[in-house]
Amino acid sequence: MHESLISLQQAHEDLRSWLFEAALPLWWTTGGDRNLGGYYEKISHQGDPVEAPRRTRVVGRQIYVYATAMQIGWTGPAADAVAHGLDYLQTRCLKPDHTLYSQTTATGDVLRADFDLYDHAFALFGLAAAGRVSDDREQLAILAAAIRDAVIAGWKHPLFGFEESMPRSLPLLANPHMHVLEACLAWIETGPAQGDTGWDRLADELVSLCLQKFLHPDNGSLREFFDADWNPVQGDEGRIVEPGHQYEWAWLLKRWGVLRGDTRALRAAERLINIAETHGVDTDRGVAFNEIYDDFAPRDRAARIWPQTERIKAWLALADIAETPADRHAAHARAALAIRGLEKYFSADRPGLWHETMNADGSFVQEHARASTLYHITCAAAELDAAMKRMT
Repeated sequence: MHESLISLQQAHEDLRSWLFEAALPLWWTTGGDRNLGGYYEKISHQGDPVEAPRRTRVVGRQIYVYATAMQIGWTGPAADAVAHGLDYLQTRCLKPDHTLYSQTTATGDVLRADFDLYDHAFALFGLAAAGRVSDDREQLAILAAAIRDAVIAGWKHPLFGFEESMPRSLPLLANPHMHVLEACLAWIETGPAQGDTGWDRLADELVSLCLQKFLHPDNGSLREFFDADWNPVQGDEGRIVEPGHQYEWAWLLKRWGVLRGDTRALRAAERLINIAETHGVDTDRGVAFNEIYDDFAPRDRAARIWPQTERIKAWLALADIAETPADRHAAHARAALAIRGLEKYFSADRPGLWHETMNADGSFVQEHARASTLYHITCAAAELDAAMKRMT
């Protein structure tokens, strides 16, 4: 066995052990609100749940986490955690018109009723994950299609993708579209409702939006903020490039490119990974940092935890499409390095928690661990699990 694969295998085992033995139990026993429903948004580093407004995106993410945990072999009460989340999503977050409230109180009072594409994306994503482990897959698929179609009917952009609000507000954002694409691919893989081709159509449209509008025409980087016609906004904001999103879009474009046999998407994915790794990783700290400019100069050298997980997924994706054994070994070695970078954030004092942000000097910001981060870590672990099974 090549040394790069040995390193990756050991790193995978360490991450899986931490997830199964510490994080998944903690975020259900402490992070699940068994009295009022749903999940707490944060856990303090003293191990206590922190009350805050409940976001629909976190409900969708935690449904995904525990449904995926079932699939990759966790033997804890994942089915209970999934059912708990589905109940909250359908009884507290879902409107009669099949759109979603974005934020509620613990007792179910609505705090935000305005449209938020990001929250809808993660509700759809969580439903897809639940569909993979549920006896009610067809009913979940029908519900997800109804939510998708309500979003299309209410907020479709005339060119590609979606508006942020009606009437229009600017800038338009790449990030929520990325997560809608993630939900589309999840439903294509889970299996849509009988006769429903909407996920394929929407996925194809969102990839076209990315390739035609999000990517810099000269250097292939991916921008974040756009005007009404999907042109980058003027000024500093229009030049922001996030290494974490370069990795995350690359992972999605690779999946879609393989599905469609589209080499343009695959080449774009390779370019995004190379940009992020070359210009968005601090080799001294061993982590991907937050932001660069579209000329690749650093903009924000603080490093949140989630880009480390996307770095893992991206290098695993690149290993899958590597043209030579040497390229594949190099990708595996990078994935192993990315896992070790992620592990730097894990709390030694409270197993199952983490630090959210590393400062430029390597110290950590003192803040509560966010439930929303567990989705990123679980997704990376699931990709690692699948990669190990393919290689052994």
